[in-house]
Amino acid sequence: MIRTINAGLNWLILLTPRWLPVFVLIPVLYLIGWSKAQLLTLVGLPTSAVSLVGTVFSFLLFLLLMPRWIRLRWQIKRPWVALGLRGMEAHQRSSFAVLLRGLLWSVLLLALIMLPLLLGHWAQFQRTDSVRLLLDAFVLLFGVGLAEEILFRGWLWQELNRLLGAKAGVISQAAIFSLVHARFNMGVWPMLGLLSGLFLLGLVLALRRRLDHGSLWGCVGLHGGLISGWFLLEKNALLLSADAPAWLIGPGGSNPNPMGGLVAISALTLLLWLQRTAFNKSLFPKTDHRNAP
Repeated sequence: MIRTINAGLNWLILLTPRWLPVFVLIPVLYLIGWSKAQLLTLVGLPTSAVSLVGTVFSFLLFLLLMPRWIRLRWQIKRPWVALGLRGMEAHQRSSFAVLLRGLLWSVLLLALIMLPLLLGHWAQFQRTDSVRLLLDAFVLLFGVGLAEEILFRGWLWQELNRLLGAKAGVISQAAIFSLVHARFNMGVWPMLGLLSGLFLLGLVLALRRRLDHGSLWGCVGLHGGLISGWFLLEKNALLLSADAPAWLIGPGGSNPNPMGGLVAISALTLLLWLQRTAFNKSLFPKTDHRNAP
């Protein structure tokens, strides 16, 4: 039985053409995770929780598969280094320090959004102590932030580098990242604003990993910090006015995404411009793209 499962996994990983496994992996894992979650409804799992539980199962299967995937497809013996969860000896740094730096960048970006809201009297501070909200923010930081960075900047970017090359790889991962998070039930201009902001964020996160010498923890801090920080601001610390402009808080109505606002888009563009030398190196690295993150 185990031999059959291993053979099936190897077949999936080594499917040809070479791009095919990249496109079928996530749907296959999600289908397996969803089917497992459906079975749990027989023992009391609410149907409203099937999607979330199925996603968790799928991600756990993804993590279990990654060592085999990386060794077979990438020919790399240290999978967690390749994904950026462990440092390379030549650039050993404290993961906590790299994570903290990413968090500080997220605080700075959120402060740039919050300041004009306060100065324009579109928001005011409120104090509502809630342990539940803090726990939810922690889950968003180390759950959603970590999971998405492993998926997009850990796995997908490397696959696209190998399939398309360094330049197309970094641009493609940012484009896919923005499309996956887009909301297509809004108007054209709000949707384009959100797509643009998320695309720029995908580029900034890829650059963050380059600057951190392959470590993924700075990306986790920046991405997870933006998600959890905005969650706390919107749900707990700030009382937003009904007429707060979308160019500040982003599109989405009652559930805005600040990455689609003019302030976030301008800040991310400026950050890429200030670090344009490093950004150009990320597009055209000296090392072979088959072995670079």
